[in-house]
Amino acid sequence: MKKRTYQLVLTAVLSALAVCGGSMFSFPIGVAKCAPTQSLINIVAGVVLGPEWAVVQALLTSTVRNLLGTGTLLAYPGSIFGAWLSGWMFKRFGKIWLAALGELIGTGLIGALVSYPIAALLMGAKGSLFLFVPSFAVSAIVGGLLAWVILKAAWQPISRFAKI
Repeated sequence: MKKRTYQLVLTAVLSALAVCGGSMFSFPIGVAKCAPTQSLINIVAGVVLGPEWAVVQALLTSTVRNLLGTGTLLAYPGSIFGAWLSGWMFKRFGKIWLAALGELIGTGLIGALVSYPIAALLMGAKGSLFLFVPSFAVSAIVGGLLAWVILKAAWQPISRFAKI
């Protein structure tokens, strides 16, 4: 019960940080919004909570951002794959830099490619299949670098809470 409460509360706090950060620190690149805070939080959630809770955080954040009008439908594929792959890479290999690489692959490549049909069918976007890769990759790179710096600096205090 204590573990579940910790996971729920930390997921909610990280989602709130991602919503606030994504709303204040996003900028357009091409047809998508670059939101490095989402990638940063995806990696933190993946490292501290694991892949499943990182996906819950990504879904919650994307939903709230869409409800507030600060996100688009692309927030879902743009965050879910990166959050899961980041958490999985850390769980499997225990390296923060691999969690950041998982976010880059999951968001910058997989999420971007999955976003194209959504944007083409539901949002009327025109362009090639790789239309979203540059903007999603920039978000993931910037967020990954920030996450790596923050987690490396704070690893001692938070490692005792990780995966409780």
